[in-house]
Amino acid sequence: MTDGHLFNNISLGGRGGTNPGQLKIYSRGILWKKQGGGKAVEVDKSDILGVTWMKVPRTNQLGVRIKDGLYYKFTGFRDQDVASLTNFFQNTCGMTPEEKQLSVSGRNWGEVDLNGNMLTFLVGSKQAFEVSLADVSQTQMQGKNDVILEFHVDDTAGANEKDSLMEIAFHVPNSNTQFVGDENRPPAQVFRDKIMSMADVGAGIEEAVVTFDGIQILTPRGRYSVELHLSFLRLQGQANDFKIQYSSVIRLFLLPKSNQPFTYVVITLDPPIRKGQTLYPHIVMQFETDFVVQSTLSMNEDLFNTKYKDKLEPSYKGLIHEVFTTILRGLSGAKITKPGKFRSCQDGYAVKSSLKAEDGVLYPLEKSFFFLPKPPTLILHEEIDYVEFERHAAGGSNMHYFDLLVRLKTEQEHLFRNIQRNEYHNLFDFISGKGLKIMNLGDFQTTDGVARVLQSEDDAVVDPHLERIKNEAGGDESDEEDEDFVVDKDDGGSPTDDSGEDDSDASDSGDEKEKRVRKEPRKESSSVKATTSKKKMKVGDEDGSKKRKQKKKKDPNAPKKAMSGYMFFLQNEREKMKKSNPGVSFADASREIADKWRGMSAEEKEPYEAKAQVDKKRYRDELSDYKNTQPMKVDSGNGYDSS
Repeated sequence: MTDGHLFNNISLGGRGGTNPGQLKIYSRGILWKKQGGGKAVEVDKSDILGVTWMKVPRTNQLGVRIKDGLYYKFTGFRDQDVASLTNFFQNTCGMTPEEKQLSVSGRNWGEVDLNGNMLTFLVGSKQAFEVSLADVSQTQMQGKNDVILEFHVDDTAGANEKDSLMEIAFHVPNSNTQFVGDENRPPAQVFRDKIMSMADVGAGIEEAVVTFDGIQILTPRGRYSVELHLSFLRLQGQANDFKIQYSSVIRLFLLPKSNQPFTYVVITLDPPIRKGQTLYPHIVMQFETDFVVQSTLSMNEDLFNTKYKDKLEPSYKGLIHEVFTTILRGLSGAKITKPGKFRSCQDGYAVKSSLKAEDGVLYPLEKSFFFLPKPPTLILHEEIDYVEFERHAAGGSNMHYFDLLVRLKTEQEHLFRNIQRNEYHNLFDFISGKGLKIMNLGDFQTTDGVARVLQSEDDAVVDPHLERIKNEAGGDESDEEDEDFVVDKDDGGSPTDDSGEDDSDASDSGDEKEKRVRKEPRKESSSVKATTSKKKMKVGDEDGSKKRKQKKKKDPNAPKKAMSGYMFFLQNEREKMKKSNPGVSFADASREIADKWRGMSAEEKEPYEAKAQVDKKRYRDELSDYKNTQPMKVDSGNGYDSS
């Protein structure tokens, strides 16, 4: 690397055990990401106070001390890495790493070094162990010479390790010359007072900074009193009591529920809390959206002015979910994720869906998908191998729904079922806009963005998922179920059209599913067999095919569908390409335009997205006028999501 160094097998140490991950040390600072996703540590170069090297069994350990008192230990460096990184810190950060030696003598008599909020126990000038005083919750004097340090009980510390450090006892003799006392204050008392001035002592029993009573928590289920302390949050319920260090809080999610008087607040943890044999990586809270609270922080004025003045206000008045997340962010330093640009047909932030046997809502966010309330499932975009639109199980009213399969790079799959058909275009546009691979039904040819769905030189756009069903139905002959999935070629529609008014759905036929089953035998299930059987029965029923209804004809007076930002971009680029390269094939041109669209920034796409919004409003206005001129009729194929 020209700008720094990248290491793939570096472990971050902590009270909850060690976690392997990837470490990047570059000119702007340090970035560590946990293997498999989850916790991340980002340190700006200006916040680094010092670095140390230590030779530990079989490898080397890098210690990084930062301004707010935190101390990170990264383990897994080779000897040659030590030399190269030492030069890098000297040349880039202007600091020389200090070398420490590890004591392996096994002696328990030594000296105590207090530096910042770290306590280091030295045996013969070599380090035997060190602990962070930020983890100390209580100190006690036992007699005149013994000092006991009690550590925070952290419900996340036991998620990775069976054992967790609870207390350490120090014996400070009267002859100690490091902590000099007198007749009234022996050296042990001086040592204890020094610890108390540096540690988070009393945090376990002190008054909370702010308390929110009677909060409904969906996972782990129950009503809890939520206390926010200086270094941890506590959930106190009738049957359970959880204490969570802020160092375990990865991110906060603030997600309003569409057309519901509630808002989700999700606290993502790494490591997770444990209840019995169940691990909870996400705490899902539900707040009343319109409930207003007024809270005053219970905090020492000097502490507020020195540490939290730029992060918090002395008091708050506002909506409860906003006040809660603002204070929690100020205390924990965790970032808040809110809904992005995605909007459903009802202008909400999520679509109704079901995962496994649970109903919920799926939030398409800018960098992830989040299914709530349970099982709370967070899927980062970078973890996705591909997504696939699937037709919902046939029969009854199920033709008005479709399923979305998300396959991860780890080969794990999540199937989101029962998504209303009118959400298809919004989801397709969002997913393709993020550059995620979309798998065609029936084979394993990927759809790069949306360019591959263009079939001719004119402006007509046909969705391959829907067109396949139309072709298999025999052209003009179509059964009642499949005809609702056909997009007319002259309507100017687009699989990325976000108007939310189209009747189209993502689906496949029995033969196509049968081909897919042959390629992936492990996906074979009773539902696939049933679909295949139904398809064979349709093909063999010649008499029944003659009685099928004729395809519906499009009203020529109906308004033209709205175009997406990509379609405006496509039209513009296609004209330029025809002039600059008249001989280019349509497929090559479409592929090149799609690649160019995926590589554009949000600012570059903004003019086209603005045109799309104007066209969307035009379509809605014209559609409203059009519907007012039509006689009253029932059309279940163009329903709206009332959730």
